[in-house]
Amino acid sequence: MRNYSSIFSGVLLTLFSVSVLAATVLPQEALPAKVQAEFNKRFLNATSVTAETKTHFGQELYLIAFKEVKEDKDADTRNIVYYRVNGHFYVNGDEIDTGKASIEMPAASYVNLKAAFNDYDIKEAILVVNPNGLGEEYDLVVNASSVLWHISLDRNGNITKKEAA
Repeated sequence: MRNYSSIFSGVLLTLFSVSVLAATVLPQEALPAKVQAEFNKRFLNATSVTAETKTHFGQELYLIAFKEVKEDKDADTRNIVYYRVNGHFYVNGDEIDTGKASIEMPAASYVNLKAAFNDYDIKEAILVVNPNGLGEEYDLVVNASSVLWHISLDRNGNITKKEAA
């Protein structure tokens, strides 16, 4: 009986630790009412809305990705914006080159990613420019050993957050 309870406890702890590491991807309905209201006022034609919790420049934020139908274009365009938890707009996110030799991220970024994952592929890279002064930070989606990771980097290329998707 003791072995069964040990095994059961181990399985529960493993499941709990996996759920804690999972990236927090939210549907639009899960956003706080203030954030939803401000977002809906600003982006009337938003579709395919998803959100994630992020921290940049010491502030808790929501990264909101969505498509917006433009009347003068045939295709939907993808947009990324950041909102503060109080509902105020923070900054636009800019998608940047995902190549391992990209000059858009600090060189230390690639060294730190190689140390963390050995072999990886950057699927998405978003530049977050500090609206209150100098500096930029980055949000990445990285594929390493068939696992997607959500990574945040500081202005020097150091990994500040690493969550399995």
